[in-house]
Amino acid sequence: MRRSPAGQALLPEAWLLDNPPDISEALESLTARARACRICIEHPRGRPLPHEPRPVLRPSSSARILLAGQAPGTKVHISGMPFTDASGDRLRNWLGVSSEEFYDTNKFAIVPMGFCFPGQDAKGADLPPRRECATAWRADLMALMPQIDLVLTIGGYAQSWHMGMARGPSLTETVKNWRAIWDAAAGPKVLPLPHPSWRNTGWLKKNPWFEMDLLPFLRSEIRYRLN
Repeated sequence: MRRSPAGQALLPEAWLLDNPPDISEALESLTARARACRICIEHPRGRPLPHEPRPVLRPSSSARILLAGQAPGTKVHISGMPFTDASGDRLRNWLGVSSEEFYDTNKFAIVPMGFCFPGQDAKGADLPPRRECATAWRADLMALMPQIDLVLTIGGYAQSWHMGMARGPSLTETVKNWRAIWDAAAGPKVLPLPHPSWRNTGWLKKNPWFEMDLLPFLRSEIRYRLN
């Protein structure tokens, strides 16, 4: 008998092979369990989450584009919707999409590496995504979204998971190598992006090729999949 990441008993694999469930129903069921997840409180890897969990994710059985970010920040933890902050405004500008398009789950799936706001360190910076999330949920969620053909990896944690050895020694080198990464992708196409935080304004000024070369290409690929 198989068990889910949260420990629930699932149907035997042989039964599933003979009676494959509707993939959208399976994704909906898995998403509901992920949104009720309390692993980082009840079975944490290290210190437990310092507040009540509020998983924020928007998988999709129809969207062709996946936004793989880091983890929700404080404003997203309050709103329960991804990228409802200044970073989201910048990201939507990068993509060349409206808020209506961005939050349409027929167009975009949004599944960060960590589903809950991880808390802050002593200096007030957001902590890294919780390690429990990707281990417990990500592979199963990705398996139920086979229609995804473009993954936008935002930040180093998403790039490590989705790109593996293709990730460079630094975020800058990884993003700068985007053409080779795009050409080498055997499955869904992958584009590495920096985090759209306004703290990265200095990085953008030092790397003008990002806005001159990568963003026009990114917008054309996004529009191609939305039209």
